[in-house]
Amino acid sequence: MISASRDSSIGALFAVALLLNALLLFLLQPIIARMLLPYLGGTPAVWNTCMVFFQSLLLAGYAYAHFITTRLTVRTQTILHCSLLALAAMAFPLEVSESSVQSLNGQTIPVIWLLKSLLLMVGLPFLMLSTGGPLLQQWFSTTGHSAAKDPYFLYSASNLGSLAALLGYPLLVEPSLGLSQQSRWWAIGYGALMALIALCAVVRWKAGTSPQPDEFINESSPTNSPAPITWKRKLLWVLLAFVPSSLMLGATTYLSTDITPVPLLWVLPLALYLLTFILAFARKPLLPLATMVKWMPLLAIALVLLIFSGWTPPTWAAFFFHLLFFFVAAFVCHSRLANDRPPASRLTEFYLWLSVGGMLGGVFNSLIAPVVFNSVAEYPIAIVLALLLRPRLANSANKTNWSDLAWPIGIGALTVVLAIVPIKWGLNQVQALACSLFLPSAIGYTFMRQPVRFALSLGAIMLSLSFSLQLHHGEILTTSRSFFGILRVSRSVDGELTQFFHGNTKHGRQYLDADRRCEPLSYYHRKGPLGEALSAFVSSPNAANIAVVGLGTGAMASYAKPGQSWTFYEIDPTVLAIAQNELFFSYLNCAGGTVNTVLGDARLQLQRAPDSHYSLIVLDAFSSDAIPTHLLTKEAIYLYLSKLAPGGRLLFHISNKYLNLRPVIAELAGSANLVCLEVSHDLRAQLASGGDGLDPSVWAVAARSEHDLGALLTNPHWQKPERQSKPVWTDDYSNVLSALDWK
Repeated sequence: MISASRDSSIGALFAVALLLNALLLFLLQPIIARMLLPYLGGTPAVWNTCMVFFQSLLLAGYAYAHFITTRLTVRTQTILHCSLLALAAMAFPLEVSESSVQSLNGQTIPVIWLLKSLLLMVGLPFLMLSTGGPLLQQWFSTTGHSAAKDPYFLYSASNLGSLAALLGYPLLVEPSLGLSQQSRWWAIGYGALMALIALCAVVRWKAGTSPQPDEFINESSPTNSPAPITWKRKLLWVLLAFVPSSLMLGATTYLSTDITPVPLLWVLPLALYLLTFILAFARKPLLPLATMVKWMPLLAIALVLLIFSGWTPPTWAAFFFHLLFFFVAAFVCHSRLANDRPPASRLTEFYLWLSVGGMLGGVFNSLIAPVVFNSVAEYPIAIVLALLLRPRLANSANKTNWSDLAWPIGIGALTVVLAIVPIKWGLNQVQALACSLFLPSAIGYTFMRQPVRFALSLGAIMLSLSFSLQLHHGEILTTSRSFFGILRVSRSVDGELTQFFHGNTKHGRQYLDADRRCEPLSYYHRKGPLGEALSAFVSSPNAANIAVVGLGTGAMASYAKPGQSWTFYEIDPTVLAIAQNELFFSYLNCAGGTVNTVLGDARLQLQRAPDSHYSLIVLDAFSSDAIPTHLLTKEAIYLYLSKLAPGGRLLFHISNKYLNLRPVIAELAGSANLVCLEVSHDLRAQLASGGDGLDPSVWAVAARSEHDLGALLTNPHWQKPERQSKPVWTDDYSNVLSALDWK
């Protein structure tokens, strides 16, 4: 037995080491993902792919810790681990190399480039951090400390570090430090961790041959029997870990697709995921499992209504319902895991299986689903699986029978009928969806005490509503899914228009009538802000070369005049294929001048364009409703200006349901000494009530002088923005949280 003072010192040493290890582990994930995000067009798939990589290395780290603590001597363990920690430090500084960026050009499968970049940048450092939790706790259990027989209190220190990283990054680190500073401070923290782990290794070494943790039994575990663990039980562990992992990525994708892919929307679901683990495995229950099980069906129905109603909710509502259901569902799954945990002698094996489930959730969402499904089907599937895994309530039926399948089939059929019939009555989409949502959902809720019947009923409703939405959008001509999102082309219900959707957002439409096919519609209408901005300028003899970032349907090509050269920069090959397919859209053939297309990220491809070449550069890139933030930074503005001819203009499309980007553009223009005008709120209201293919949109224009703005300077629809003295966004720094419109 060691002295009380030394006892306290050893406990503090291991606790601090575990806290710092977890802090660095969970800080590294958003730092690296944000570094790589700009090179892949700002798509949400970047974070999901990163999560697959991190989950895979976490599994490898757990396996490594299990192997060296059971197969190697103490001397070999410490020498090997400290050597690998030092070797991992050679990866610093954390940055995307120029050679890696150049290798991205021509890549047809961006996920391969992303995984390769992650492996080269942080593969070994992240692997070594992944070993910290189980390895340090195993070392501590052999130190002779008074609490060595029950080292689980150290999880509190580890979880505290994890939560501090996840919540601190979007709220404190990202708004305060640039990426280069974040990388520098992270490297300093890693150096401190190396010193702490070395001290822990010395303490472990001096402890000699203390009993191994396999000799101890966790008295608080519900099962103290050393009986073999069946494969059925292991598979249940994997499934209970798989579902929360898949739900987390599904919710993250759903939120960041329409808002913007930023660390805030990445780490909040991940923080809740970790919190449910903490609450579920706490020694004393902090949340009543029975209450969460009862609320889960009601929350699931509310989420389905939110997703399929066609209503655009306020930002706070979108966050609240998606994250609340995810939290409750993850807590229920993790509580089932906690209640079924084996004795401490099988602890490392238990966590290995949990890691397998978590990794499979990431693989399913990021690698399998984009290939198998042409919609975000993985999210509804995870919702149904979570409901299937819900424990039965008291006084509910104990067995599953044929009616558990018959009822969902009937409810699904009822949903389809209620979606079709209102169309015949002349009801609009919102009214028709309301009819098809509420009655089937109410019937389904009566089965809330029967998990299988309720889960399948809600799944049938979601499947039927997906079919019904296609009816409201008209005939589906094609649907495809790429790394950059889900694309859909449909014919309107009245048969007059072809429509293009990216995710949940309409990105353009075109008349089928041959006499009107060259009329630009939607945000590109000649009576809208873009039409006003281009009408005089495109007719100018100085407008010889024009660049457009973001192709969409190619509607802007309708403005091209003879003798002009228009170059469209598009990152997604699928978008290009749709725009060039005359069976869908023919805007590119409407151009009076020459139209060129360049595939790849615009920031990278524009660097190759001649300086002072373009008389106009239009920024119109979207991923669903989200605008890639790396196109709205100070460095991006200076790149555009270097390619802009004297007298040229920059035109920004900044429409967004959740973000107010006016202040961002105003500060960017001010930092570059540009004159800026933005379309007024009055015009938005006017456009919202307009018809004839016109959709409301928000645009901003910037130029080097007032003279370069021409007639727009005296147009009452366009006004100079008021600067709010906010920090300018750069490649190193952006604060999307400040731009969120919570209304």
